[in-house]
Amino acid sequence: MTIRPLGDKCVVKPSEAEEKSAGGIILPDAAKQKPQEGTVIAVGSGRLLDDGKRNALTVKVGDKVVYSKYGGTEFKLDGETVVILDEDQIYAISE
Repeated sequence: MTIRPLGDKCVVKPSEAEEKSAGGIILPDAAKQKPQEGTVIAVGSGRLLDDGKRNALTVKVGDKVVYSKYGGTEFKLDGETVVILDEDQIYAISE
């Protein structure tokens, strides 16, 4: 299935949660932290301005981003969990 976000929305595939702690202890699912990093897989056309023009998004498909820990909405897309976020919930592009 394909997805096309509207306006200034982005769809991000979260990175995998850490399996081990810094000390080497294997973490159970309940102890894993929610990821804050991921890869952009789809972007909207941009925010509609008052004059009718579109403000292009800063992020593009393929960018690795850092986003709000509890921002966005999670859902399943082809069996994988993805997050749909407003562009302002994305804090940085990592390289």
